Amino acid sequence: MNKDLTDITLVVDRSGSMQDIRTDAEGGVNAFIEEQAGEPGKALLTLVQFDTEYDFVHTGVPLEDVPKYRLAPRSMTALLDAVGRAINETDDRLSKLDESEKPGLVLFVITTDGLENSSVEFTKSQVREMVKRQQEEHDWHFTFLGANQDAFQEAGGLGVHAMAAANVNINKMYAAYGSASSKAARMRKQRSSDQPVSNAFSDEERADME
Repeated sequence: MNKDLTDITLVVDRSGSMQDIRTDAEGGVNAFIEEQAGEPGKALLTLVQFDTEYDFVHTGVPLEDVPKYRLAPRSMTALLDAVGRAINETDDRLSKLDESEKPGLVLFVITTDGLENSSVEFTKSQVREMVKRQQEEHDWHFTFLGANQDAFQEAGGLGVHAMAAANVNINKMYAAYGSASSKAARMRKQRSSDQPVSNAFSDEERADME
């Protein structure tokens, strides 16, 4: 295992309701990527965007090679399908690596401005079991950023720990990605220096996005 390598997956909501905050959210995603690329160590990025459908914009790409992201809102919210597919893809990709090549830290950042309303492939209970398995068996770390909802309730329904969930002010999406980036940077430093890794937001990080 390479403690200086981090595998990051961003699951980004591009449903139609994101149109009013498109610039803020798009800027937040790009700032997150740029900030993480500047951190010590290496990191790979998978970016999944979803509405009624979902697609992989990047899959395991070195952060320094990732171009600017463009958010084009449309349609509804298939959150469960996006998260479920992203977990399966990452699990399959990492399982094929030699032990020495596997990342020391695996991070998932899930962002949505609304409730699930159009998934057909995965149920909430299925995704919850998938998240639980990866957290408990492989030490993956999930973050849930939710606007226009009870983010703690929704995160809990997906198996994401409350300490890594946040109620985001819909007008602070850029700041939300900033808080997630700050937490990710801290976790990367902890892992590379063999300290215990904490996936908890600080009070300051929460205040910035809430």
